[in-house]
Amino acid sequence: MFTRKTFKFLRDLEKNNNRDWFEANKHHYEEYVREPALAYIEAMAPYLKKISPHFIASPKKVGGSLMRVYRDVRFSKDKTPYKTNIGIQFRHSAGKDVHAPGFYLHIESSDVFVAGGIWHPDSPTLNNVRLHMDENRSEWKKLSKHLTAKGYELHGDSLKKAPRGYDPEHPLINDLKRKDFIAVQNIKAATVTEKDFVKKSGALFASTRPLIRFICESNDLDF
Repeated sequence: MFTRKTFKFLRDLEKNNNRDWFEANKHHYEEYVREPALAYIEAMAPYLKKISPHFIASPKKVGGSLMRVYRDVRFSKDKTPYKTNIGIQFRHSAGKDVHAPGFYLHIESSDVFVAGGIWHPDSPTLNNVRLHMDENRSEWKKLSKHLTAKGYELHGDSLKKAPRGYDPEHPLINDLKRKDFIAVQNIKAATVTEKDFVKKSGALFASTRPLIRFICESNDLDF
């Protein structure tokens, strides 16, 4: 699905991030980025179903699992118009945007990773995860060890101080401070172009299942 030409296009876009170049090379974007990405999304559907039937693989060109290439530059000092990575999110059926629980694939010329969890959740969702963690400490410790054993690290932003209502000496205070619960694993770029990448990435997503289930249970979402 993805090939070396996919990475070449992303490198070229990094060097020529402007509308004139993109319009002149849009056929390459379609051929080397969007078409293989949509094929990957479609092929991933049965693997996601084995993990949970509540996560969506939508191969639509617009509004599906493939994130748009156009950057939102309204509030950014960086006014380059295009994203130089491929972002694919398989989010929970109850979610409406990238802040929903889900699985994520990031493909960039110099950075490729898979992830599972929730990014920048709203306050009620975040508080529910913290409460669930506090009430199920042994389960959280078990899933944390599982993620580490599978090669994952928890990434994202954290508070500088203990969240309101939690003892700074709490045994899980470092995790309770988290504002994101994202398990990330970097992979080699060459893996993306292998014939069995769908199977491999499906297995990697499955490894984050305990974290996703924990987040869903925290917020009374079906899993």
